[in-house]
Amino acid sequence: MASSPPSSPYSGWQLTSDLDEFHSRAGAFLRSAPALHTALLSVTDMLRTRGLHVYGESDPLFGIRTGGDGARGPREASVSGAFLWTPPHFLALSPLADEAVADELAGVLADAGLEPAGVGAESATAAAFAAAWERRTKADAAVSFPQRLYRLGTLTPPDPAPEGSARVATDADRALLARWHGEFHEAIGEKAGMDAGEWADARISYGGATLWEAPDGTPVAMAGNTRQVAGQVRVAPVYTPAHLRGRGYAGAVTTAVSRAALAAGAAEVLLFTDVGNPTSNELYQRLGFRPVRDFTQYSFTR
Repeated sequence: MASSPPSSPYSGWQLTSDLDEFHSRAGAFLRSAPALHTALLSVTDMLRTRGLHVYGESDPLFGIRTGGDGARGPREASVSGAFLWTPPHFLALSPLADEAVADELAGVLADAGLEPAGVGAESATAAAFAAAWERRTKADAAVSFPQRLYRLGTLTPPDPAPEGSARVATDADRALLARWHGEFHEAIGEKAGMDAGEWADARISYGGATLWEAPDGTPVAMAGNTRQVAGQVRVAPVYTPAHLRGRGYAGAVTTAVSRAALAAGAAEVLLFTDVGNPTSNELYQRLGFRPVRDFTQYSFTR
């Protein structure tokens, strides 16, 4: 594995390319607030189960911020922030205490000559880091995807439910899953984090994709779900082909995935929506999902 860039001696941030080190040192911190850290938890889990290069050819980079209380060394101090970066994708960053901590991180990465394509985090943290990155690198930061994180309260299935039934996708559905994965990302205008075939293989491996089928057995919608990590499962993505929308399939398949997660012992069922899509936000609220926090992705260009 490639060596890690040096960390700044004037900062609480330490960088590493060692996944095991990141997991051992930051794991408890991430699990302490699983909803707010859902992206970092699920990506870390995917790296551990599918390999370090599942998101691309470049080695991932991880960062840990410790409190540095003076009585203990940086490795022993309590963790107060974390990030992971799987180039060429955006930096995924935990919520940070204030703008100064975000500025610290921007300085460490800029001094190391690193150039992430963007950042994704809860909105205040993302805005603080984006502003710091602009100041330090003269790059332009622009909002690329505003999101809202929801947590399931009381599940309220659609009534009436559409005809048909749910089933977990199998190897026989690989081509369909890969195609719908690509169509989903094309529809939302977001670059996929993984190759479509690799995504399908990963989800099939643990039963992480569910199809809603019409009574004649034709698949009409899908919902993916992450593996359960720290008691949380995130529903992602939910997709219905354009010509089949408006018939209740998305609500039905989301309900099926959510029920399965709860039955498997998940303490939290989560999902992200596009803030600018009133249809999806209204749907998930009808199903019983409640807003937790807004998140924002910023892209960086020079």
